[in-house]
Amino acid sequence: MAVRSMASANEAPRTRRHDLRSLTEAVLEQEQALQQGGGAKGLERQHKLGRLFVRERLARLLDDDEFFFELGLWAGFGLYPEVGETPAAGCVAGIGLIHHRPCMIIANDATVKAGAFFPMTCKKLLRAQRIAFENALPVVYLVDSAGVYLPMQDEIFPDEDDFGRIFRNNAVFSAAGIPQYAAIMGNCIAGGAYLPVLCDKTLMTDGSGLYLAGPALVKAAIGQDVDPEELGGAKMHAEISGTVDFREPDDPACLERIRELIALLPERQWGWPHADTFDIPPHRDPEEVYALVEVEGKKPYDARRLIECVIDRDSMTEYKADYGKTLVTAFARIGGHAVGIVANQRLQCQAPQQGVQIGGVIYADSADKAARFVLDCNQTGLPLVFLQDVVGFMVGKQAEQSGIIRSGAKLVNAMSNSTVPKITVVVGGSFGAGNYALCGKAYDPRFIFAWPNAKYAVMGAAQASGVIFSIRQKVLEAEARKHGHEVDKEELEALRAQVYRDYDEQTDVRYAAARGWVDAIITPDKTREVLITALGLVKRPMPRAPFHTGVIQT
Repeated sequence: MAVRSMASANEAPRTRRHDLRSLTEAVLEQEQALQQGGGAKGLERQHKLGRLFVRERLARLLDDDEFFFELGLWAGFGLYPEVGETPAAGCVAGIGLIHHRPCMIIANDATVKAGAFFPMTCKKLLRAQRIAFENALPVVYLVDSAGVYLPMQDEIFPDEDDFGRIFRNNAVFSAAGIPQYAAIMGNCIAGGAYLPVLCDKTLMTDGSGLYLAGPALVKAAIGQDVDPEELGGAKMHAEISGTVDFREPDDPACLERIRELIALLPERQWGWPHADTFDIPPHRDPEEVYALVEVEGKKPYDARRLIECVIDRDSMTEYKADYGKTLVTAFARIGGHAVGIVANQRLQCQAPQQGVQIGGVIYADSADKAARFVLDCNQTGLPLVFLQDVVGFMVGKQAEQSGIIRSGAKLVNAMSNSTVPKITVVVGGSFGAGNYALCGKAYDPRFIFAWPNAKYAVMGAAQASGVIFSIRQKVLEAEARKHGHEVDKEELEALRAQVYRDYDEQTDVRYAAARGWVDAIITPDKTREVLITALGLVKRPMPRAPFHTGVIQT
């Protein structure tokens, strides 16, 4: 199945709709905007060069491009207004089947700024590499890039999570025995030239260029006039430098060669054995999530009903059902995969000692329960699935006296040291330390997904914008006093409204996805399908390798 990602390249970040289904349909209608890359002009240019558009390449490479499990579609959205739109950060990444073997595909989109690397391009590629490594997925790179976007080189070049880390990872992958294939299908210039050469197998199409410095830079640096083909063409690298393993006449031939090479991988080790898991019926119709969860997160709902929309029929065994009720913990199966599930209960609960407990809030007892549950799943070896709709931890005198900090720290500690695969789905709010405690991005989920209504921030817009406004109000009033006048009330109200709008925009899940905080925004009724696929991937053994260098050029 495919992860249905959301795209809205022409709208303000928050598309207001009255219900979850309407919001989902609205963003799905605009999904294709980001998938068009640089648009008609870019596509025309690729075709004039005799090259395929990146998604045309995927269609030829994969067994079924409808199965493409796309990640990071929203990367870079709205981040670089000074250079125009950068759809998907100029790079397509995701998991697809090639001869029934799941592979991570990382492909430059040359229709977006000639495939140049922006800061988010690096971040997206590194995330894709990490997912591939943790889930033991062969990697296919389709290289068609002008290299680093020079005006932003200071944000791309030097740090541990920047451009150079990609090549370090290439070497580590090879040493760990994870197959890597790189096809140069256009430009591959400067430092980016190391990526294909560090892979196990390198392919190159005629008309492409692979060089550390292009003809213009060579002329400027050493005064040498050189023909591009002679400097770094496919013929030269195949016949003289020996850098290229397979020289191909064009894109279709190159993509077919990749398929042939991947078909050589032993299916027993690299195949996909989970095709039949989608036929297992769910406990409850997944469509029911639309009646259950409300867009603004104000409607209470029973987390057990949400879980039942995701799990296999009659498979749930609830853990400590009568204790710490604002978190529901349960053992269940999803597509036949045994899992532990932690979900925020959004109904008001009654505790014997504490009295009424607010839905979506983590109390000391629920934190203690969840921590023990995480430890128990690690003891058993069960993957963990988190369904986040969390307001945060409880505050106030009674909460502090109950040891909320100690209990919260216990849960964070258990989460930090958990070694079983973790998958997170943000179905509503993901605020403050609740994000941390329930396996937010900082706590190493193998995958992290979100629904289109999800909100992501240190606290809600109403509370946070009030604090920010009061700070700005004091600054504004102090400035006014310097000039001997008072701040106009209308000016203050306009400031209050602007602060709220700005903060509310930052809580939008698309803001989070643009920065790589979630891997994909998914269609709510497809959550079960997404989890079945993800669970099939995370069960692959993570590679462990002693020191050796893998395949290197000699």
